[in-house]
Amino acid sequence: MNSDIIFKYFPDLTAEQKSQYEALYDLYQDWNSQINVISRKDIDELYIRHILHSLGIAKVISFKPGTTVLDVGTGGGFPGIPLAIMFPETQFTLVDSIGKKIKVVNGVSESIGLQNVEAFHNRAEQLSDNYDFVVSRAVTRLKPFYQWVKNKFKADSFNDLKNGILYLKGGDLSEELKEAKKKYEIYDLPSYFEEEFFETKKVVYVPIS
Repeated sequence: MNSDIIFKYFPDLTAEQKSQYEALYDLYQDWNSQINVISRKDIDELYIRHILHSLGIAKVISFKPGTTVLDVGTGGGFPGIPLAIMFPETQFTLVDSIGKKIKVVNGVSESIGLQNVEAFHNRAEQLSDNYDFVVSRAVTRLKPFYQWVKNKFKADSFNDLKNGILYLKGGDLSEELKEAKKKYEIYDLPSYFEEEFFETKKVVYVPIS
């Protein structure tokens, strides 16, 4: 398992970004032996199933410097950490309700020298700050998720997409999207990545205003 798959789809990375991505496998394997945040099966597929999957959001939007992003239910740091490497001038706040997962996030961030990540053992509803975007990876159905985060957005947008939710999801979402009753756009990840894993994977974008 190596990081070449990342460089294939993102060829313009700096030397520092490359070394940060390269370091992730050993770091997650080490942390996973202490605190199980990634299934044993998935750790071998870390670069496709977790890192490249997280970077599906980076194919949909290139965050401008000064953007603030909240990653809700980050688990071991996905999609927040891969995105924070990709966008060093964007500030990422990663939250999870399980404290030991935030311990992993902090450990990995410190090891690779990420300056643009802060992580909290908390629920999204309890945060007082507002953000340009909220990202997440299939934490729950869109309708309840929207309720958690709807008051977490800044009013003014300055990116190519209006402020909103960028949600990594898979499978047939027609019923879930109908239930949510929100305006949305779907970006199919097979448009960007050719690996079989991405066959049904999507980024659902829900603008807030």
